[in-house]
Amino acid sequence: MDIPHRLDAPRIAPIEPEAWDAKLVDQLQTVRPREMGAPAAPVFNIFKTLANHPALAGQFLHWGNQILFKSSLPPRDRELAILRVGWLARAAYEWGHHVDIAINHAGMTADDVALAKAGPTAGSDAADDVLLRAVDELVTDHFITNATWKQLAARYNQTQLIDLVFVVGQYVTVSMALNSFGVQLEPEYRG
Repeated sequence: MDIPHRLDAPRIAPIEPEAWDAKLVDQLQTVRPREMGAPAAPVFNIFKTLANHPALAGQFLHWGNQILFKSSLPPRDRELAILRVGWLARAAYEWGHHVDIAINHAGMTADDVALAKAGPTAGSDAADDVLLRAVDELVTDHFITNATWKQLAARYNQTQLIDLVFVVGQYVTVSMALNSFGVQLEPEYRG
């Protein structure tokens, strides 16, 4: 893992699924359905922590599912943006999970992950640099400049442009929560 946790222990204790509100369990199954006979998907510490607020957690699950699994952005672009947010936010939990998603599910390489860390090359019009520049602008100024928008609009349709802004916004919010709540990265995602 490249980013150390900001806190060594959770500020908000995770709740194991056996103790969850029944409605939250139902919502988790709706968002993360299992096929017949398939083992249950692991319940990550982010969800165990959010179980302390069942009403919010249920809505978060649906919104997060939209952003992560139903985005119109190509998976590599989505993950490059998410990794950049995680790196800028120094969010160890987010970084650890999304490096795994990037490599194992979005076709990214170690060089792509390094690119997310490094950020955009100044003055470059390369597609990845434009995407990373947009992320940096959103995170630092909450606004994509006209020059960057024009370059993005040459590559993405309007739906994808909307998704990009919401992907960045979602993961800024998630990174703030993970860092502030002290959500600890599961051992299998460290390193």
